[in-house]
Amino acid sequence: MSMPLESVYQELILKHYRSSAHRGEVEQPDAVVAERNPLCGDDIFLTVRVRGGIVEDVRFSGHGCAISQAAASMMCDHAVGKSWDEIHRVADRFRELVQGNEEAARDRALGDMRALAGVSKLPRRVKCAMLAWDALAEAEKKVSHRDTEAQR
Repeated sequence: MSMPLESVYQELILKHYRSSAHRGEVEQPDAVVAERNPLCGDDIFLTVRVRGGIVEDVRFSGHGCAISQAAASMMCDHAVGKSWDEIHRVADRFRELVQGNEEAARDRALGDMRALAGVSKLPRRVKCAMLAWDALAEAEKKVSHRDTEAQR
């Protein structure tokens, strides 16, 4: 007897919430970002190392609901080894997913992140799901600014 899809997704979210290979801090980070959701108090502390325009490592710590922490874990899984352009495409698609886009909910390229499709039914939780992605966007700005300054 197979488990209903909602149960599988619930277990996947809890797995990422409880245990993530990406918890902690990157050694010698290129960017350090703290983001907070003032609506619920969730916070994410993100450290990122970038080499040659590719995210080499990204780790997070923080406190919050299962959605924000699981989404951070899933985001890290997808960001490592990717260029900023690749990350933008996934981030945009993920945003569509949590805003209720049914096509995005079926997009296999999102992998485990599809488990968060139900967030669209909880509008106050969209910010929770996007918190780590917002932190990563801020990290990109810091890395870009640092690179621009180094070229001067």
